[in-house]
Amino acid sequence: MDQFNELVSTQMKTMDKLLYLQSELERCQQIEKQLITLRQNAELDEVREEIDRMKDELKDIHRVFEEQTEEVIRTYQEMNILIK
Repeated sequence: MDQFNELVSTQMKTMDKLLYLQSELERCQQIEKQLITLRQNAELDEVREEIDRMKDELKDIHRVFEEQTEEVIRTYQEMNILIK
């Protein structure tokens, strides 16, 4: 009976270790998922920054285009005046 009790006791200790390791593994897997999500968020932030940069560049190009259009119109009007 003593040997049986010893075996059961050893098995219970093993079960405790198993449960502990299982819970630690689950905890680590949760952390891994969070890190993956954070990495994706970091990439998302990079993409958003790139989008903002492109929007700013587009605004600048639009401004230049408007200035060029105004210059074309002004030049056309001046030519039209000279022709008349």
